[in-house]
Amino acid sequence: MNDALAGRIDALLPQTQCTRCGHDGCRPYAEAIAAGSVDINRCPPGGGTSLAALAALTGRAAKPLDPDCGTFPGYRVAHVDAARCIGCTLCIEACPVDAILGGPKQLHAVLRSLCSGCELCVAPCPVDCIEMLPAGREWNTADAAAARSRHRARLARLARDERIADRGAAAPTRDRLATRAATVAAAVERARARRAAATPHDR
Repeated sequence: MNDALAGRIDALLPQTQCTRCGHDGCRPYAEAIAAGSVDINRCPPGGGTSLAALAALTGRAAKPLDPDCGTFPGYRVAHVDAARCIGCTLCIEACPVDAILGGPKQLHAVLRSLCSGCELCVAPCPVDCIEMLPAGREWNTADAAAARSRHRARLARLARDERIADRGAAAPTRDRLATRAATVAAAVERARARRAAATPHDR
Protein backbone atom coordinates (compact mmCIF):
# COMPACT_ATOMS: atom_id res chain seq x y z
CA MET A 1 0.00 0.00 0.00
CA ASN A 2 1.29 3.44 -0.98
CA ASP A 3 1.14 5.47 2.24
CA ALA A 4 1.70 8.78 0.45
CA LEU A 5 -1.16 8.04 -1.95
CA ALA A 6 -3.38 7.01 0.97
CA GLY A 7 -2.67 10.36 2.60
CA ARG A 8 -3.64 12.25 -0.55
CA ILE A 9 -6.83 10.20 -0.87
CA ASP A 10 -7.66 10.77 2.79
CA ALA A 11 -7.32 14.52 2.23
CA LEU A 12 -10.15 14.32 -0.33
CA LEU A 13 -12.57 12.50 1.97
CA PRO A 14 -15.05 14.42 4.16
CA GLN A 15 -13.79 12.99 7.48
CA THR A 16 -17.27 12.39 8.85
CA GLN A 17 -15.99 8.94 9.98
CA CYS A 18 -19.47 7.53 9.32
CA THR A 19 -18.24 4.00 8.31
CA ARG A 20 -20.83 3.79 5.52
CA CYS A 21 -18.02 2.82 3.16
CA GLY A 22 -17.58 -0.39 5.16
CA HIS A 23 -14.40 0.73 6.92
CA ASP A 24 -13.77 2.06 10.43
CA GLY A 25 -13.14 5.60 9.24
CA CYS A 26 -11.95 7.75 6.37
CA ARG A 27 -8.26 6.85 6.69
CA PRO A 28 -8.83 3.06 6.53
CA TYR A 29 -11.03 3.60 3.47
CA ALA A 30 -8.30 5.75 1.90
CA GLU A 31 -5.75 3.00 2.55
CA ALA A 32 -8.03 0.43 0.94
CA ILE A 33 -8.46 2.62 -2.15
CA ALA A 34 -4.69 3.12 -2.36
CA ALA A 35 -4.20 -0.64 -2.12
CA GLY A 36 -6.69 -1.17 -4.94
CA SER A 37 -8.96 -3.39 -2.86
CA VAL A 38 -12.09 -1.19 -2.99
CA ASP A 39 -13.71 1.21 -5.41
CA ILE A 40 -13.84 4.99 -5.03
CA ASN A 41 -17.65 5.28 -5.04
CA ARG A 42 -18.41 4.23 -1.45
CA CYS A 43 -18.59 7.61 0.34
CA PRO A 44 -22.13 9.05 0.56
CA PRO A 45 -21.13 12.18 2.55
CA GLY A 46 -18.46 13.03 -0.02
CA GLY A 47 -20.97 12.80 -2.85
CA GLY A 48 -20.10 13.73 -6.39
CA THR A 49 -17.45 16.24 -5.34
CA SER A 50 -15.26 13.70 -3.54
CA LEU A 51 -15.95 11.07 -6.19
CA ALA A 52 -14.77 13.35 -9.00
CA ALA A 53 -11.66 14.33 -7.03
CA LEU A 54 -10.85 10.70 -6.25
CA ALA A 55 -11.30 9.74 -9.90
CA ALA A 56 -8.92 12.49 -10.98
CA LEU A 57 -6.33 11.49 -8.39
CA THR A 58 -6.43 7.74 -8.94
CA GLY A 59 -7.16 7.69 -12.66
CA ARG A 60 -10.18 5.47 -12.09
CA ALA A 61 -13.54 5.96 -13.74
CA ALA A 62 -16.12 7.87 -11.74
CA LYS A 63 -19.13 5.65 -11.09
CA PRO A 64 -22.46 6.36 -9.43
CA LEU A 65 -22.42 6.04 -5.67
CA ASP A 66 -22.62 2.41 -4.55
CA PRO A 67 -26.23 1.96 -3.34
CA ASP A 68 -25.06 -0.53 -0.71
CA CYS A 69 -23.46 2.41 1.13
CA GLY A 70 -26.75 4.28 1.50
CA THR A 71 -27.64 7.84 0.62
CA PHE A 72 -26.70 11.20 2.08
CA PRO A 73 -29.64 13.38 3.17
CA GLY A 74 -27.45 16.44 3.71
CA TYR A 75 -25.40 17.55 6.67
CA ARG A 76 -27.32 16.88 9.88
CA VAL A 77 -26.28 17.00 13.52
CA ALA A 78 -27.30 14.86 16.48
CA HIS A 79 -29.63 16.17 19.15
CA VAL A 80 -30.25 14.56 22.56
CA ASP A 81 -33.74 14.75 24.05
CA ALA A 82 -33.00 15.85 27.62
CA ALA A 83 -36.26 14.43 28.96
CA ARG A 84 -35.38 10.91 27.84
CA CYS A 85 -31.60 10.73 28.26
CA ILE A 86 -30.59 8.28 31.02
CA GLY A 87 -26.87 9.13 31.04
CA CYS A 88 -25.68 5.71 29.90
CA THR A 89 -22.65 7.17 27.97
CA LEU A 90 -23.14 4.73 25.06
CA CYS A 91 -23.48 7.62 22.59
CA ILE A 92 -20.29 9.18 23.94
CA GLU A 93 -18.43 5.94 23.36
CA ALA A 94 -19.84 5.67 19.82
CA CYS A 95 -18.99 9.21 18.70
CA PRO A 96 -15.89 9.05 16.45
CA VAL A 97 -15.00 12.73 16.94
CA ASP A 98 -15.73 13.20 20.69
CA ALA A 99 -18.51 15.70 20.01
CA ILE A 100 -20.76 14.56 22.89
CA LEU A 101 -20.37 15.81 26.45
CA GLY A 102 -21.62 14.16 29.63
CA GLY A 103 -20.83 11.50 32.17
CA PRO A 104 -22.42 8.43 33.75
CA LYS A 105 -25.97 9.20 34.96
CA GLN A 106 -25.64 12.78 33.68
CA LEU A 107 -27.46 14.49 30.85
CA HIS A 108 -25.52 14.29 27.60
CA ALA A 109 -25.27 17.11 25.08
CA VAL A 110 -23.98 17.30 21.52
CA LEU A 111 -21.62 20.08 20.51
CA ARG A 112 -23.23 21.03 17.20
CA SER A 113 -20.10 22.76 15.94
CA LEU A 114 -18.13 19.50 16.33
CA CYS A 115 -20.73 16.93 15.27
CA SER A 116 -19.87 15.36 11.91
CA GLY A 117 -23.36 13.98 11.34
CA CYS A 118 -22.13 10.39 11.18
CA GLU A 119 -25.24 9.07 13.00
CA LEU A 120 -23.19 6.43 14.86
CA CYS A 121 -24.60 7.60 18.18
CA VAL A 122 -28.21 6.88 17.19
CA ALA A 123 -28.30 3.08 17.12
CA PRO A 124 -26.57 2.43 20.50
CA CYS A 125 -29.00 4.66 22.42
CA PRO A 126 -31.19 2.28 24.45
CA VAL A 127 -33.99 4.81 24.88
CA ASP A 128 -34.06 6.31 21.38
CA CYS A 129 -33.45 9.83 22.66
CA ILE A 130 -31.16 10.93 19.81
CA GLU A 131 -32.38 12.33 16.52
CA MET A 132 -30.60 13.85 13.57
CA LEU A 133 -31.62 17.41 12.70
CA PRO A 134 -30.66 19.62 9.72
CA ALA A 135 -27.44 21.47 10.51
CA GLY A 136 -28.53 24.56 8.61
CA ARG A 137 -25.21 24.77 6.80
CA GLU A 138 -22.88 22.73 4.62
CA TRP A 139 -20.00 20.59 5.88
CA ASN A 140 -16.79 22.21 4.63
CA THR A 141 -13.06 21.56 4.33
CA ALA A 142 -12.33 23.29 7.64
CA ASP A 143 -14.86 20.99 9.33
CA ALA A 144 -13.19 18.00 7.71
CA ALA A 145 -9.71 18.99 8.87
CA ALA A 146 -10.92 19.54 12.44
CA ALA A 147 -12.83 16.25 12.45
CA ARG A 148 -9.74 14.39 11.23
CA SER A 149 -7.72 15.81 14.12
CA ARG A 150 -10.37 14.94 16.69
CA HIS A 151 -10.74 11.42 15.31
CA ARG A 152 -6.99 10.84 15.52
CA ALA A 153 -6.98 12.16 19.08
CA ARG A 154 -9.81 9.79 19.95
CA LEU A 155 -7.97 6.81 18.48
CA ALA A 156 -4.92 7.73 20.56
CA ARG A 157 -7.13 7.98 23.65
CA LEU A 158 -8.66 4.59 23.00
CA ALA A 159 -5.20 3.11 22.53
CA ARG A 160 -4.51 4.24 26.09
CA ASP A 161 -7.73 2.53 27.26
CA GLU A 162 -9.07 5.91 28.35
CA ARG A 163 -12.80 6.58 28.18
CA ILE A 164 -13.71 10.23 27.78
CA ALA A 165 -16.26 9.88 30.59
CA ASP A 166 -13.45 8.76 32.91
CA ARG A 167 -11.26 11.84 32.43
CA GLY A 168 -10.28 13.34 35.74
CA ALA A 169 -11.05 10.09 37.55
CA ALA A 170 -9.01 7.07 38.47
CA ALA A 171 -8.53 4.43 35.80
CA PRO A 172 -11.55 2.08 35.70
CA THR A 173 -11.08 -1.23 37.51
CA ARG A 174 -12.88 -4.45 36.65
CA ASP A 175 -15.27 -3.88 39.56
CA ARG A 176 -16.04 -0.35 38.37
CA LEU A 177 -16.68 -1.60 34.84
CA ALA A 178 -19.05 -4.27 36.15
CA THR A 179 -20.84 -1.71 38.30
CA ARG A 180 -21.17 0.64 35.31
CA ALA A 181 -22.63 -2.15 33.18
CA ALA A 182 -25.15 -3.02 35.88
CA THR A 183 -26.07 0.65 36.30
CA VAL A 184 -26.66 1.07 32.56
CA ALA A 185 -28.75 -2.12 32.43
CA ALA A 186 -30.87 -0.93 35.33
CA ALA A 187 -31.34 2.50 33.77
CA VAL A 188 -32.42 0.92 30.51
CA GLU A 189 -35.01 -1.21 32.29
CA ARG A 190 -36.37 1.84 34.12
CA ALA A 191 -36.62 3.76 30.86
CA ARG A 192 -38.42 0.86 29.18
CA ALA A 193 -40.83 0.62 32.09
CA ARG A 194 -41.59 4.35 31.86
CA ARG A 195 -42.21 4.11 28.14
CA ALA A 196 -44.43 1.03 28.56
CA ALA A 197 -46.49 2.84 31.22
CA ALA A 198 -46.86 6.01 29.16
CA THR A 199 -50.21 6.68 27.52
CA PRO A 200 -50.42 7.08 23.72
CA HIS A 201 -50.88 10.81 24.28
CA ASP A 202 -47.65 11.00 26.31
CA ARG A 203 -45.71 9.17 23.65
